[in-house]
Amino acid sequence: MQKISAGLGAGFIATVVLSALMVAKAMMGLMPALDVIHMLSRMMGAPAFMGWVAHFAIGTIAWGGAFALTYERIPGNSLVVKGIAFGIAAWFAMMVLVMPMAGAGLFGLSLGVAAPVMTLLLHIVYGAVLGAAFGFLTAPRALHP
Repeated sequence: MQKISAGLGAGFIATVVLSALMVAKAMMGLMPALDVIHMLSRMMGAPAFMGWVAHFAIGTIAWGGAFALTYERIPGNSLVVKGIAFGIAAWFAMMVLVMPMAGAGLFGLSLGVAAPVMTLLLHIVYGAVLGAAFGFLTAPRALHP
């Protein structure tokens, strides 16, 4: 149970970092058509707030929980490397499942060639933070009197 809790915590931390990068990207005017929050909210027929809720649920519960359940089988010699591999797998799932459902085409290519590249970079960061946070949350702690 501790590993699942750590996975959820790590997923939340990684989603916060990813979200900050998404907001920064938007504030800089980079790829305005690539707005995952609005894509999710449109898919649900709901306001943008629900897009954020879905985004955090996916990043925290789905991906954080899945990482906790599978990290031992993910290739890599460190949790950060395992997290990056996991982040790339999550990116691939987004590109072949979510992007077409959102009307952006396979790999989001209707948004331009930069869309899959930008989302891959974001997912690599997400995965690195996920792995590092998971390692921190599962590391044995020294007891202090």
